[in-house]
Parts: sequence; structure tokens; C-alpha cells
Amino acid sequence: MSVGKNVHDVLLRKFQETYGREPQVVAYAPGRVEILGNHTDYNEGYVLSAAINLGTYFAIAPREDGKARLIAGDVMEEVSFDTFDPVPTKDHMWSNYVKGVLHGISAKRKPSHGFEAMFLGNIPLGSGLSSSAALEISAGLAFARLYGVTVSPLELARIGQRAEHDFAGAKTGLLDQFSSLHGKKDCLVWSDFRSYEVKPVPLGDDVCFLMCNTHTKHALVDGAYNERRQRCEQAAAFFAAALDHPVSALRDVSWEEWKTHREDMEVIVARRSAHPIGENERVLAGIEMLRNGDLAGFGRLMFESHESSRHYFENSCPELDTLVDGAQAVPGVLGARLSGGGFGGSVVVMVARSNVDDAASSLRNVYANKYGVRCDTRVITCSDGARVVKG
Repeated sequence: MSVGKNVHDVLLRKFQETYGREPQVVAYAPGRVEILGNHTDYNEGYVLSAAINLGTYFAIAPREDGKARLIAGDVMEEVSFDTFDPVPTKDHMWSNYVKGVLHGISAKRKPSHGFEAMFLGNIPLGSGLSSSAALEISAGLAFARLYGVTVSPLELARIGQRAEHDFAGAKTGLLDQFSSLHGKKDCLVWSDFRSYEVKPVPLGDDVCFLMCNTHTKHALVDGAYNERRQRCEQAAAFFAAALDHPVSALRDVSWEEWKTHREDMEVIVARRSAHPIGENERVLAGIEMLRNGDLAGFGRLMFESHESSRHYFENSCPELDTLVDGAQAVPGVLGARLSGGGFGGSVVVMVARSNVDDAASSLRNVYANKYGVRCDTRVITCSDGARVVKG
């Protein structure tokens, strides 16, 4: 979905033209980018992410009956359903994210009436910036305000996650929803996926991020995800028996403990577990570097994170490696790594704001020299989180 900078105004105009009135509630939620902490959330670990300057607006007005009308504002496709009984559909799959959120809000308080709604955003689909979570959170905030439901950020994040699981069929963690809800301008979001504690970590305005989208997706990704999660669980069980302190997840294992015991583990289990264990330590080290203003050191951790993905977790691919390797020689670039699950998709690059245009051009050329086509680049800045903007 891409409609330029005036997404909010375009949505209001389309809503008025379609429904003949203004919305009662408008909510906004940003997408997110993962900066450090790859595959750590399901290991009860730490992640540094950011809400970004791209997102989704969700506008809604009440109806007197129980009918729900929902329109995707970019393609102007409409889905109608029973407000009191939202069920997943195989047609218009985008509607399942909204239906799932409505189902979660309804579990707290049953709606008393139907609605007319429309959403519109400027997050490129399939770019690894979590357009789905932005839709879920903006819809959740709008439904909660329309129906007078009080919902905490953690509850809303879990409602979005259940919408992904039960309605959209994607077994995701809470990272995307957390980042969208807790974003703060010029800050990263530090999330602890054991305690669910969230804190802003100031980044400053001297750097920003480039997303370099390869549009590559390699086969067997679902099986690869499952294999890696299984190996992490096997490693946690090994360390629970081998160490003299409690271990319920790889978050409880230090890098020194991994080095001490790696020869006693099955080779593939040792290799896979090294990545989230190292990532947790990189996140904690990265927070201290940012507090001390060491942006160069933080960038090195991003490069180390990608090397860990490439060597231990093997969730990179040649296209992503080309960009990360090339980024190390680009003036102004401080760090780079794959973003999200891996196996394709995008690279996130931390770059000095004064060098961002030249860096983007250089990285597009790096990719074109290898693959004959340029990757897409987009400037990303750390932004405030989700909120109700009207109503």
C-alpha cells in the first residue's frame, strides 16, 4: 500500500465519498523494523526494534444494525460480515487480520452495533516492515474506542498475535505488535519477552536506517523456521540438564556457557543455539553502547549479528549477504544485517543521516552489479507508536 505522505487525508476523503459521512474514530499504527535480537522472542530473550515512519490508518463509524462493512482503501475492495460473529475467510485474506482483532475485542465486551470502516497505509507489502501488525493495532485501537473497551498495550498486542494465529494462519511472536505500540521518536524499543517489559532506548537524530528489499523469498522457509525453533528447544533442554542453574529457555544461557559445552552437544543443535544466545548478549551490549553514544560500536554489533545468522543459524541467503558485505565498504554506513525471519526479504542498514542518499545509491548499485536489477531502498526513521488520532 503506497499513497504518498497524505495517507490520513486521502483516507478521510475516500471514507466520506464511500459512506457519505465522516468517521467517528480514526486510529494510526506504525510498522516496525528489527535492529538487533534475531529469533530471540520465542527463546524468551531480548529484542531491539523500532516503530517506523510508515504505517496504517483505520477509520470507523457506527451502524445501527449488526452489519460490518470493511474496505481496503488502497484497492477499494469491500467485505461485509456479521459484526457479532466474525469468521476467517479464504477470500480477501486481508480482512482476516481485522476480523481476528474484532473477535479479540469482542471477547472483552460484545459489540452493541455494527460499523463501517476503511483502512489505508503506506507500508510496502512484503517489505518486512510488518504491515499486518500495523493493521491489527490500528484496528484494535479503533474498535476499543468505538465500543468503549479498555484494553492494555499487552492485551492489544496479544489480540493482534491471536488474529495472526487463528484468523490469518501465521504463527508469529509479539515483536511486531510490541514495536508498533511502544515506539518513540528517535528511540529504539527494547523488549524483554519473558517479563514483557518494554523500554525506549534513545538513538539520536544523527543516524537513520535504510531498508534494502531484495524481493527474494527462498523455498522451504516454513520447514526451516520449524527446524530452527526445534533445535533451540533441544538446546535449552540440554543446558537445563548440564548447567547448575535453572534454564527454561536459551535466554538463560551465556555465551561462555555455550563455548564450554558446545562440544558435548549435537553439532547442528550447538550451531543453531549459538545464534539466539549471542543475539541476547548483543542486544544488552548494544543498549550500553547507545547509552554511551557509541554508534560505531553498535553498528559493528549489527554486522556481527548478520555473520551469526549466516554461519550459525543459516537463515541468510546470497542476496542478503551481497548487500551486507557491500555495505561494509559504503561511506557513512555503520552497520547492516538481515531483517526479520531471514531466508530472503530485506536488509536493514544503519547509516549517518548526512550520507543516506549516497549510501542508498551505492547499495542499489552493489545489488545490481551482482544480480542485474537494483534492490528497493527506503529511508526509515524511528517514530512514535500507535495512537487514536480522532474520537
